[in-house]
Amino acid sequence: MSESHQKETQKRDDNSKVASELNNLIQIISGTSSLIENIWEGRPGSEKYFEMLRASIERAEQVTAQLVAQAGGADRKRVLRPDLEQRFDEALIAGAPNQRKHSILLVDDEPMALELLHGVLTEAGYEVSVTQSGFECLDLFRRDAHAYDLILTDLSMPLMDGEETFHRLRQMSPTANVVLMAGFVDSARLEKMMNNGLSGFVGKPFAPVEILAVVTSVISAAERSKEGGNGIAAAI
Repeated sequence: MSESHQKETQKRDDNSKVASELNNLIQIISGTSSLIENIWEGRPGSEKYFEMLRASIERAEQVTAQLVAQAGGADRKRVLRPDLEQRFDEALIAGAPNQRKHSILLVDDEPMALELLHGVLTEAGYEVSVTQSGFECLDLFRRDAHAYDLILTDLSMPLMDGEETFHRLRQMSPTANVVLMAGFVDSARLEKMMNNGLSGFVGKPFAPVEILAVVTSVISAAERSKEGGNGIAAAI
């Protein structure tokens, strides 16, 4: 490998790390600002300051998206199996299903991100269990593989990342439903996972309505598949 090629590869790796960290930070800042906005709603002058904050967050998202593209990351914020894409659009309109409570296992090593997403999902009516590592996720899943309708896992985690967690879950149960969340994922890596049973991916930061629509589309597809006796396809 030539020196120039090595430098270019290192530059892309550095960009990917920066993009991932920025995405995680933006998600936390965005979620936290929403919580504060709800608390301060109606206070004199609050709208002006929150409008400035929202504009700053939007600009940060644009800059991060450029970094992701330069580093060779996925060019879309959401990637789903073709059969789930239409369900996503329907779920955006219909919202979370009002059927039996579905159980979700949430995996993320970032406490604030975990708490914010936990709040979004529980408010939508889902039963949510949380873990902060792939090892904890596998331990819970091993105890009862049928206890969770869906597993939402972050990609960038120490020791065992989301990709390895996914593959191990698939080994334990080929019908496990998993959704992958990431600030950055290499396009080739994502395509490989899709070919191995991945149904979709959601890029951080994401709006609550977007992740809820993804969750609804995957779970509803799994329910339909159960009713048809065809099993459940895995999703990330």
